Amino acid sequence: MNHISSLYKFHKISDPHLVHNNIRKKLKSLSIKGTILVGAEGINGTISSKNMILLEKAIEYLKSIEGFNDLDIKFSKSRSNPFIRLKIKLKSEIVTIGDSTISPNDIVGEYVNPSDWNKLISDDDVVIIDTRNDYEYSIGTFKNSINPNTSKFREFPEWLKSKHFSNADKKNKKYAMFCTGGIRCEKASSFMKKEGFKNVYHLKGGILKYFESIPEDKTCWEGECFVFDERVSLRHDLTKGTYEMCHGCRMPITSKDKKSHKYIKGVSCHKCFHKTSKEQKDRYMSRQKQIDLAKKRNQNHIGPQEEVLN
Repeated sequence: MNHISSLYKFHKISDPHLVHNNIRKKLKSLSIKGTILVGAEGINGTISSKNMILLEKAIEYLKSIEGFNDLDIKFSKSRSNPFIRLKIKLKSEIVTIGDSTISPNDIVGEYVNPSDWNKLISDDDVVIIDTRNDYEYSIGTFKNSINPNTSKFREFPEWLKSKHFSNADKKNKKYAMFCTGGIRCEKASSFMKKEGFKNVYHLKGGILKYFESIPEDKTCWEGECFVFDERVSLRHDLTKGTYEMCHGCRMPITSKDKKSHKYIKGVSCHKCFHKTSKEQKDRYMSRQKQIDLAKKRNQNHIGPQEEVLN
C-alpha cells in the first residue's frame, strides 16, 4: 500500500533556493516520491511512500522548516504508486495565478473547517465558487456551485472581473470557495479581498480534507474528485475512482470514452485526437510501448517528462 500526503502552506521564504536544495536532499535520502513546489511564497506538493514511517519522517522534516510547523496536510492511500520519481521544483508561484501582488501571506479570506462547510453552503444567500478547472468540475463538485469554466487557475482573475459584481454584491454577499487541497481557493480568496469583496470564505484543507472529515452519508459532494497524479480521481472514501487519464491531453476519461475509435492508449482520446500531429502521435505511441515493455519486465518506466497539450 502506498501512503500519500498532500500538503501546502503560504509562508514567506527568504532563501527559496536553499530550502529547495535541502528538501531535495532530505526526501531523496528517505526514498520519497512525488512533487513539491518551493517558492518565495511557500511550499506546495504531494508526496508518497510505501513506508509510512519514512513518509512521517519526510513530513516531520518539512514541518521543521521555519514557519511551516502548521503545514496543511491531507492523507490518503493507493494500491498503485501515484508517482514514479521525486521532483522538487523552484517556482515563482507555488500555485500560479499570474499576479505577484496577490499574496495570502498579506491578505486572505476566512478559513472554514470541513465540519462547518455544509452549514455555510446550505445558505441560499451564499455564492459557492469552484476555483478548479472545468475538467475537474466536470467529474464532481459541491451541489449548486458555480463553474468559472477555466482551463488554468491563472484564468480565475479574468473570470471574476468579467462577472462585473456590483459594489453592493462585494459588500453584502457571502462567497464560499473550494478546491482540491485548499491552496487555490486560499489564493483566490486573497485576490477577491484585494478586489474589495468583504465576505470571502474558503474550505480549509480543500475537498480532500472534507472527504477525510465528513461521513459519506452527510456529504454535500456530488461525483468524484480529480487529482493530479496517476490515480486521476478519488471517491469520497479516498479510494481510487473510476476515471482514467488520457496521456495525450491529461484529461480524465471514462470507460465509455475508451470505446471511441479516437482513443489510443497513451496517445489520444476523443478530446485531443485532432489536436495533435502524426509526429506527436508517433512519439506518444513509442513512449507507450516503452511503458508496456517496462511493465512486462516488472520495472518502472522513468523517461522524460510527458509532453502535455495546453
